[in-house]
Amino acid sequence: MAKLEVKNLTISFRTNNGAVRAVRDISFDLNEGETLAIAGESGSGKSVTSRAIMGILAGNAMVDGGEIIYDGKDLLKIPEEEFHTLRGHKLAMVFQDPLSALNPIMRIGKQLTEAMLLNNKERRRDGRERFNKTLHLLEETIIKAYAAEGGADSALKARIHEKVQEFDGFVSVAVKEEYAYKEAVESLVESLDCVDEIEAALLKRNDKEVREVCGRLRASLRHGFNPYTLQKEDGDIAAYREKLAAYQKNYADRQRDELQQLLDQIKKKLGDIVNGETPNFFCIGYSVKHGHAPDPVHTSIAEINKKARKDLDDGFMLDFLKDVEKALRYSEESSLKEKESAAAALEKALTVFSVKPLSEKACKDAIDASADAVEKAIDLLQLDKDNQAYVYRSGVTSYVNRYFRAYKHNPKEEARFRKETLQHDKNLAKGKTVTSVVPMNLIDQDATQKGLCGTTEELLRHIRAQIDADAKEDYADRAVAMADYLKARAEDYAFKLTQGMARHRAIELMKEVGIPDPHKRYHQYPFEFSGGMRQRIVIAIALSANPDILICDEPTTALDVTIQAQILELINRLKAQRRLSVIFITHDLGVVANMADRIAIMYAGKIVEYGTADDVFYDPRHPYTWALLSSMPDLETKDALEAIPGTPPDMILPPKGDAFAARNKYAMQIDFEEPAPEFRVSDTHWAATWLLHPDAPKVEPPAIVRNRIARMLKEQAEREAQMNAVEGGNAQ
Repeated sequence: MAKLEVKNLTISFRTNNGAVRAVRDISFDLNEGETLAIAGESGSGKSVTSRAIMGILAGNAMVDGGEIIYDGKDLLKIPEEEFHTLRGHKLAMVFQDPLSALNPIMRIGKQLTEAMLLNNKERRRDGRERFNKTLHLLEETIIKAYAAEGGADSALKARIHEKVQEFDGFVSVAVKEEYAYKEAVESLVESLDCVDEIEAALLKRNDKEVREVCGRLRASLRHGFNPYTLQKEDGDIAAYREKLAAYQKNYADRQRDELQQLLDQIKKKLGDIVNGETPNFFCIGYSVKHGHAPDPVHTSIAEINKKARKDLDDGFMLDFLKDVEKALRYSEESSLKEKESAAAALEKALTVFSVKPLSEKACKDAIDASADAVEKAIDLLQLDKDNQAYVYRSGVTSYVNRYFRAYKHNPKEEARFRKETLQHDKNLAKGKTVTSVVPMNLIDQDATQKGLCGTTEELLRHIRAQIDADAKEDYADRAVAMADYLKARAEDYAFKLTQGMARHRAIELMKEVGIPDPHKRYHQYPFEFSGGMRQRIVIAIALSANPDILICDEPTTALDVTIQAQILELINRLKAQRRLSVIFITHDLGVVANMADRIAIMYAGKIVEYGTADDVFYDPRHPYTWALLSSMPDLETKDALEAIPGTPPDMILPPKGDAFAARNKYAMQIDFEEPAPEFRVSDTHWAATWLLHPDAPKVEPPAIVRNRIARMLKEQAEREAQMNAVEGGNAQ
């Protein structure tokens, strides 16, 4: 299922010379764990698209149509307060110029921790709301499921309510226990970081730094106590702190070996705890709530986990999961029944939306009836939200409002244009210097009605496919997933990030993105970092809230080639480790050759070619893609690179036909008269060029592109042959 869906997005900007059509009816999906590259020259609409997703468009921006759907919400229609929770928390962005993205008078550590603390506050609020809402809905649905079987009396309702309260209660205990444990472990990890710092200072023979960090290590060892980590009466820790106090006061290089022995002992003791088995607090919380707190001093964590799991399963969870299964089954079956009515309502609405001209009252009545039916058919307990159904009402309402706004807007715009044109002609006749008249910015009612019908038809097809699908749900697995979801939301609201924990996480993030000496760098200012290091800091800030989607807006443009490669490798590694979905904005196709799963080629506000990375690099079809590839340098190409002739068009008055026609040496007459539709090359690949029409002349890509493809295919075949030979040798 798509993580993010962009549908028919159209954006323009108000200027004194007229509306600049920056993005013109583009659509794409971003799937979980994939990288989508959006490539094109400056001014093609790439960055405007990314900023629309983040909700940071300029004040003169006008969203003329379309939807950006994430987590069952249209990001173009939610209020700023709601967007504030998503931005940074779920959606993060790395900008082109890292220096402009950082506060020059604030230390790097402060900028990292500030982002974490703010996002933690939003995550806690959002987690509490989601937990309460889902658990309440689950209780209601369980009761409805029993009622459908004829058994929902007052006694049963009371029993279900008691179960739900029991779940809520022990989960709350569990997350509090887990929070205390994590806080202690964070302190132990911070102590291990101090050990690493001391060892680095020993190598540099920096006695002053050794003394300073010994003091920090001694202080940090006071905060790692927890029943599952260290006991407060632990004699080893007391002895370590006493020795560290001496080194803090007067360490000298002659004590190097004995200090190293102490550090080895600390590393061994703390490392065994940090890297040992983690307590299962979800189960332990149940035991603690019922007065059976485990004894981690005399019992291993493995044994505690095993017993706590058995107690929870036998005492509560297995029985509760059966009720959850019943609720999930009832919710899905009820949803499928309602989908028949929703499909009928959409068909009826479609007949209203297809009439010309539209009737405002009939349209609003049709929207109310069809949207009510669609929303009634939504399975609210489905964790993967049906985005199309959730945003149907807002989508069709915006189309209808735009259509009828045209009756007032268009005559005013036409009158304004006539008046200004008349004045322009008079001044011109008098020999005065005049500026051009601002073009008319009219609402295209035909296109708006087409979008209205298209949205309704698409949802109708989607619902019919769900009705016809013969899916066999594993409700037991879904019940466990529901319990895990509730536990995760409870962890969100229960986990309060402290300043100390934020500092430790910031240093860990700096390590993760490849910044050397993170403890020292933590206290520096942005101007003390190189361009590549600043970009790594910006990436660390973007990752600080562990977002779902990372948008990279030309993050390597301001960097030299060597640093570019390092940043690209870093983004690829982080994407794999964190299961990120990435949108990568670039003007250089060579940058994304080894990291993009799919590529969208943009020109003059439109996507002109779309496909997998192999489709675009090995079988490009649009002349603009050929032009980009022809201007892309590589070490092996012997042919002279080809510059793209001319300049992009004026988007105040977009060309009537193909926007690239004036710069395209393969252009035909129809390219200047009519925009090309999307011609399918394969299930994953399409291009909007008249060259793919069956009646068009057969045109091959430029020689430089053909030669490069042939070379890449040959190299790929040789690599595969070598791999097959190695595998064959190993088999023997």
